[in-house]
Amino acid sequence: MSESFNTRLMRWGFNFFPAYRRTGARITYIASDLHEVHIKLPLTWRTRNYVGTMFGGSMYAAVDPIYMVMFIKLLGPEYIVWDKSATIQFKRPGRSTLRAKFVIEKSEPEAIRKELKGKDKLDRTYRLELLDEDGTVCAVIEKILYFRKKVENNSSDENSGEK
Repeated sequence: MSESFNTRLMRWGFNFFPAYRRTGARITYIASDLHEVHIKLPLTWRTRNYVGTMFGGSMYAAVDPIYMVMFIKLLGPEYIVWDKSATIQFKRPGRSTLRAKFVIEKSEPEAIRKELKGKDKLDRTYRLELLDEDGTVCAVIEKILYFRKKVENNSSDENSGEK
């Protein structure tokens, strides 16, 4: 699926947002339906660690906000989405540009909406891999996202980070 004008603007805006820009990573693709995002993280003087390989903090920072933002856009303003926790397992040193693909199945947003009809809140785990130019897995990241339906007239809960 190709990018739309809106997702291209979203990609440009995200890449120029100072907090993400400083990670050294760039979003290279956002599907027009927002179900897939690609990123790349080049090995540069800004992302290189003391021993000359990819800094672990750069690896995590490059992938940190992506799933949360995807779900915020896919579920819409009546849902709250937060990153709850994350783990990263380093498999091999990153010695070249790393890439990751974030994919959300088409049925996932509706499954979350249905599950939240019978629950107050929901946690789901998403996994992705950072691959080098040869396709070798350099890191595996698992993110736990928190979901819930917004409560009317209770905006303090939404912004407090309470879960």
